[in-house]
Amino acid sequence: MNYIGDTLRKLRTTRKKSQQEIADFVCIDRKTYANWETNQADVKGSYIPKLAEAFEVEISDLFSRSKTFNIDQKFDNSTSTINTAILILTDRDAVDRVLDAVKFNQHK
Repeated sequence: MNYIGDTLRKLRTTRKKSQQEIADFVCIDRKTYANWETNQADVKGSYIPKLAEAFEVEISDLFSRSKTFNIDQKFDNSTSTINTAILILTDRDAVDRVLDAVKFNQHK
């Protein structure tokens, strides 16, 4: 089950926007938007493109629990080798994509 409200809230707070600002951009009232963020109401499909535009993301990003790969690589300057790589993967699709990339690189 996709909880678009969780994503909407994260995007809005990250961009330091109010619910009213997003609601105005999408041309709805603030209460309707608030209900979307709390998953108390479903977002009508006709509003999805405008929401993606408001947050400057792809439409598919609105439905992803976590699409972001947080990678922190530290290099040893003397040998140029990777000492550490930290991946935070919060959904199965992200894990599968990383595993596919690792498998591909092992065969090179």
